[in-house]
Parts: sequence; structure tokens; C-alpha cells
Amino acid sequence: MPPLLQALRPGQWVKNLVVLAAYFFARWDPGQHPRVAGPEAPLEALLAAACFCALSSAVYLVNDVRDREADRRHPVKRLRPIASGAVAPAAAWGTAVVLLAGGFAGAWLLAPAFGLVAGGYVLLQAAYTFGLKRVALLDVFVIAVGFVLRALAGAVVIDVRISPWLLLCTFLLALFLGLCKRRHEKRLLEESDARQHRAALSAYDERLLDILIGIAGAATVVGYAIYTLDPETVSRFHTSRLGLTIPFVVFGVFRYLDLVYRQDQGGRPERTLLGDRILLGTVALYVLTALTVFLTT
Repeated sequence: MPPLLQALRPGQWVKNLVVLAAYFFARWDPGQHPRVAGPEAPLEALLAAACFCALSSAVYLVNDVRDREADRRHPVKRLRPIASGAVAPAAAWGTAVVLLAGGFAGAWLLAPAFGLVAGGYVLLQAAYTFGLKRVALLDVFVIAVGFVLRALAGAVVIDVRISPWLLLCTFLLALFLGLCKRRHEKRLLEESDARQHRAALSAYDERLLDILIGIAGAATVVGYAIYTLDPETVSRFHTSRLGLTIPFVVFGVFRYLDLVYRQDQGGRPERTLLGDRILLGTVALYVLTALTVFLTT
């Protein structure tokens, strides 16, 4: 694809599917179903995801312009369009401005509250790009909060309630994936290169990362299990059989750990997910099981 389109990182747009989570669960919630029964709600959710794609791509462009010198010392990131010189910094800045303007305009037109959440997301990412990513542990927390804002934005744009447990699970899963990514980067780069490429990497200890990954993975599974079996969830969906999806979440976490530790993956979570047939099959079975539970309730 053209270098400028590559610089937008379209492969990362899969992360913005989190915006659709609120619609998916509201669609099968009898108490909220009337709000999302028509064609407007799914269309608004998809447009909200598109706005986040524009905003996140703008953030990637600014980040890559800022980090182009450090990226040139990375064995993989040196091939990025801006780091390699295929896209000029001026062109990247101009495109970022256009995407930010379009993303904000679309978000505000969809719903002012959605525009505020989108604005909070961009401010958070700006703080990450210009400083917070240099602080170990805080950098992965910022990334995780960004996913929570995506999930919250999906609820705000269609004016439905989203479970705090679901937001917690989103945070924990994003934290788990972020820690796995840092571990991969730590192993991929020598200590000196790690310090030059990403300041926070030199402050990470691989053994500590292993412990934190285990904690985050376990917390994700437990948090999701509590969500599905929580009395409020059972009351909202009129079934406790959503717990049947728990084994797929457990297996998905285990499979990802296998890919990280045994096959040395995890540097790009979206590529790991989309490139592994077993993980894709697990996600498909999860969705199929959830739909079966909802349709037979």
C-alpha cells in the first residue's frame, strides 16, 4: 500500500472494534434493547469506530514523527514509512491535522458527549506521546486507559449503560497485552538499544514483567468470570449461562501466553490475534456461544 497509508497503521484499527462492545451487549439486554433496536444505533456505533480510527491514526503519525530517530535503531520499526524516509515529516503533520479535524467534527456531530470522550482520548495519547511513555509501568497503564475510553465512547454515542465490570475487563486485558508487548521489546533489543529506543524499557526487568503478566492475565480471567456470574448481569440478561463463555476467555489467555513465551510473539498484539488461527477460532467460538446464549434466553 502507499507509504502514507501505511503510516496510518490500518492494521491497528482492529483495536477500535472495542467501540462496538457496548452495542453488542446492549443489543441483547432486554432493558436497553429498545434504544438499539433500530438501524440508527449500529450505524452510530460504526461511525464512532471510524472516528476513533481517524483520531488514532493521527496520534500514530505524530508519534512516529517524534520517534523517527529512535525507530531507526529498532530492527523492525526502522522500516516504518516515516522512519525510513518514505513519508516526509511535513506530510505526516499535515495528514494528522486533517484526521484530527475530521475525527473531532464527526465525533461532535454524533453526540457532544462522545466528542468529549474522544477529546479525552486524544489528550491522553498526547500526554503519552510527549512524556508518559518514558515512565515505566505508567506507559502501559495509559495504553490500557485508552481502551477503556474506547469502550466508554461506544456506550456514550448510543446512550446506553455499560457495566463497570466490562470496563474493568477491558482495562485488565489491555494491560495484559501491553505488558506482553513490553516483554517482547525488552528481549528483542539489547540493553543499550532498549534505552535509546524507548526510555522506559531500561527501567523494566524481565522477571518483573513475567510476574506482572501473570497477575494481569489472572485478573482478566477472574474479572470476566465475576462479570458473567454477577447477580446484576444475570438480572439484566435473564440468564446465568453467559458463564459458558468463560472457558474461551481462559483458553484465549493461555494461548496468547503460549505464543508470547514459547513462540516469542506479542510485539504486535493485533498481528498475533489476526495471524493465529487458534486464537481466531477461539474468538469465533466465544461470539457464537454468546449469541447462542442470548438467542435462547
